[in-house]
Formats: sequence, C-alpha cells, structure tokens
Amino acid sequence: MNFVRNAWYVAGWSRDFADDLVARCITDQRLVLFRRSTGDVVALEDRCPHRLLPLSKGNRIGDTIQCGYHGMTFDGAGHCVRVPGQDNLPKSAYVESYPIVERHGIVWIWMGNPDFADPDKIFDLPEFTDPDWHAHLGDALHIKSHYLNVAENLVDPAHVSFVHPTTLGNAASENVPVHVSTAGETILAWRWIRDAPPIGFFQNFGNFSGNVDRWHYYHLHLPSTAVIDFGSSDAALSLAEDDRDQGVRIFAIHFVTPVDADNTIDYWMHIRNTATDDEAASAQMDTMFRKAFSEDVAVLEAIHEAEALPQKRKPIRIAIDKGPNVYRKRIREMVEAEATEYLGDPEAPTFVQHD
Repeated sequence: MNFVRNAWYVAGWSRDFADDLVARCITDQRLVLFRRSTGDVVALEDRCPHRLLPLSKGNRIGDTIQCGYHGMTFDGAGHCVRVPGQDNLPKSAYVESYPIVERHGIVWIWMGNPDFADPDKIFDLPEFTDPDWHAHLGDALHIKSHYLNVAENLVDPAHVSFVHPTTLGNAASENVPVHVSTAGETILAWRWIRDAPPIGFFQNFGNFSGNVDRWHYYHLHLPSTAVIDFGSSDAALSLAEDDRDQGVRIFAIHFVTPVDADNTIDYWMHIRNTATDDEAASAQMDTMFRKAFSEDVAVLEAIHEAEALPQKRKPIRIAIDKGPNVYRKRIREMVEAEATEYLGDPEAPTFVQHD
C-alpha cells in the first residue's frame, strides 16, 4: 500500500474532539481518539488485544477506555490498567498510542515510527497568526477516491478551466501556460491570467466591475498538504507577481488525509487578507468553496471507479502532468524508504564499494 506513514496528518479539527470516543481510520490504521480531562487529545489503536473488539465501541471511564467485551481497560498511553478477574497485567496487554499535536484549531497525528515524530515538521504558515489575515476552518470533505488522485489534483491548475468554469475558473485560462518548479521540497505549479473577466468566485466576493489580473499558485507539500494561493486585482494596477498582497488574496489549504485505498478526507480551510473581521464573509466563501469542491469530487470519484475496471491500454500523460508525475515519483521513493530500516554507515566493513 502506497501510504507514507512517517508524516503528520490531520486527524480532525479541535472542535471534533471532546468527551466522546471518536473512531478514525488513517493510512488504513484504525484509531480511537478522545480529549482527556487535562485538555489534550490522545489517539490509540482501536483494537483490544484480547478479542480485537474496537475500543471505540467500549466506554470511556475518566481518562481511560474500557473494552465493551470483557472490560479490559487502557489509559491514554495505551497501557492496560485493569483486567477484570485477575490481578496481573500481561506485558502483551497494551494498545499502540500515536503522537498528537494540536495547533491553530487543528489536531495533527503522526502515523509512523514515533521516534521520528518532530513537531517542527508540522505544516505552518505565518498568516495563521498574522493580524492582517483571517484564518477560517472549513469542512471535512469525504471523497471515495485514492488520496494520490486527490493530492495531485491540487497541483494541477490546468483542470480549473474545465472542472470549475463558473466558480474557480473560466475559458480565459484554457490556453494560458502552466509553469512548474520541482527544484525544492515543495512542488509548485502556477500561472497568471492577465486582463480577463473575473471568475465566479470573485464576481461574488471581490466586487470587481471590470477585467482583472488573477493568479493561481499551487504548492504541494509532501506527502499531501496543498496550499492554493489565488486571487485577483484590478487589471489597471498591473500588479507584479510579488505584490499579490495588494489584491484580494486567499490561501485555500487542503489537508489531504488518506483513509484507506478507496477513501480520503480533505480537511479544507482558507486564510484571507480581506474582510478579516466579517464572519458573514466566511460563510459566503464556505458556500462557494463547497460548490467548487463538489465539482472536484464528482471527477475524482469517477476516475477512481474507472481505475478499478480492466484497462486495455495504459493512460497517457501530457505536458500539464509534470507536477503530478514528479509527485507520484516522490511518494514512491518515500514509501520505499520506509520499507527498510537504515542502520547507518558500517564500521570496519567486509566489503569494498567501487562505484
């Protein structure tokens, strides 16, 4: 299975976790999460080691979970603290626990080797806490598609003209070249559409009366966090690329969380530099985003269904696939790197390498 597990994924928004037990599946691993009385969120393997009943079907007792079958009880670190009917606690009576970090109203979980769980590697943007910007958490979009299809869609500006003709794109961008850079850790694709009618999104939100210059910058942070920097400005201003803050600028952020081979959750939000104290604007933008993202879902789910059918020949790749192709290659390399354990350079080796 091509999941990268040594990575931070979004398990949900902070508002999703309170006293109740919450079942999740991330990278095909079953989890149970809850918020302890101390305020921190914990995540455990959702599997009692006795008869394998999911712990999420049990009961919370204080800051512990009691299995609903025979009452074995586990604390927030996964240690068994009670086996009804006996005093001894077997060493094998435990469940795995997963590192959790909570920031900006987002709950992050590390799905791989906990020794590598570095909180400094969690995705962040300075605009989260910049008073000149407003951060707004959106929804959790469930998509019946493999996460690689979802993520590569988020480094593909070319699809916008055809999938979102009334929301995020229009015909003016169909033949505008897409620029791609894969030199850094982040894959970047972008383009500007100059002196063209505003897209539907900004007709509703930007209040532009004439033509605009608009941009799309797609940043894909591996394994699957995407930031789409898009916006518009009056065409008469002829803004330079580095002056985008002078226009109406929005970061649409997608935290793509793999569920299993057939399902993905896209936790989406946005950060904007306009109407920063207007919650009505947040609701208006949510409505427009939901419409646009439903267009993506229809395409991605149809592709996933078609991929499961017998194929007479291989799909083709065209010029606009540069970003997605590099993305797939890097994911394969990350998965392969996790498949073996590197023990470091050998001391006094018994072999000599000549290439």
